[in-house]
Amino acid sequence: MRTLTVNLGDRSYPIYVGAGIMERAGELLKQAGLGGKVAVVTNPTVAQLYLDPIHEALSKADFQVTPVLLPDGEEYKNLKSLATIYDRLISERFERQSCVLALGGGVVGDLAGFAAATYLRGVPYVQVPTTLLAHVDSSVGGKTGVNHENGKNLIGAFYQPKLVLIDVAVLKTLPRRELVAGLAEVIKYGIIHDPDLFHLLEQKVGKVIELDRELLAQVIATCCAIKARVVEVDEREDDYRAVLNFGHTIGHALEAVTGYGQLLHGEGVAVGMVKAVALSVQQGFCDTASFNRVVALVRKAGLPVEIPPGVSSQNLIQAMEVDKKVAGGKIKFIMCEGIGKTRFHWLAPNEILSALGV
Repeated sequence: MRTLTVNLGDRSYPIYVGAGIMERAGELLKQAGLGGKVAVVTNPTVAQLYLDPIHEALSKADFQVTPVLLPDGEEYKNLKSLATIYDRLISERFERQSCVLALGGGVVGDLAGFAAATYLRGVPYVQVPTTLLAHVDSSVGGKTGVNHENGKNLIGAFYQPKLVLIDVAVLKTLPRRELVAGLAEVIKYGIIHDPDLFHLLEQKVGKVIELDRELLAQVIATCCAIKARVVEVDEREDDYRAVLNFGHTIGHALEAVTGYGQLLHGEGVAVGMVKAVALSVQQGFCDTASFNRVVALVRKAGLPVEIPPGVSSQNLIQAMEVDKKVAGGKIKFIMCEGIGKTRFHWLAPNEILSALGV
């Protein structure tokens, strides 16, 4: 088991990475000072696989477990699902010292975290991510929230978990498409910060997809360490943390205009990253060789590199205009200056798309 720490003063917390960690959930929650009631927020797909094991692990440590099941899918990351969590917490008389545990992917994690941030003005919560994307990205850093029909994550809060339990063994039950989609966020960390990680993926991305546990633990821990350091510098995305949005401006817009379902989050980000590097080359910030490496790795991972046919440029612009990162009509766009290097550049949504010929 690898242990990392997100250092945020009195809100610091550990991240545990390894195989079989879910079985130790009760013990690790106790170590974090938690006890009493735990609401396990999950969806039917994950519940069928992991609700019993997490229930058993928590019960052994004398936690009182309340399951809260939400519909499965990005389209359910909304205020209605949030109300479902509130209703259950209220009916079960959850108190300030009670705990919310997110068991699932990014949708469950964001919903459960936002519920914890706002129920009784804040109760503790724990992340137990079950997808690769949630392992390396959404479970760490304290971003919580829900989508609005006009944009992704427009309603939310920064609220840090008490701990994160990353059990790489759960990835064996993850559908291949979702596993591959999670690789987009892994590739992102290589592009924005770590040329060695990018090179490792160029050599061994196939082994990651084959679920080599030691390699998985190494890659996931590397990604979490990068994100932890960024969050420590800029917890609330006032400045530098925006670097984690590389590929997400176009990616989020694609998700919105295709109705939160046609494209998985990681697939949208993959296209967004390729287009961000292409734009960086056009603007003179990046070399063509780096662009070719990015395209080659994204394709090798089995991810898309082109905007789906039929997507309206006007709809993409409208989706970008309601993006959280917009200020004064422009977006802090993350440019690539080569593998491992980025810079910020303010662009209007129409400038982004016209430069890409969309």
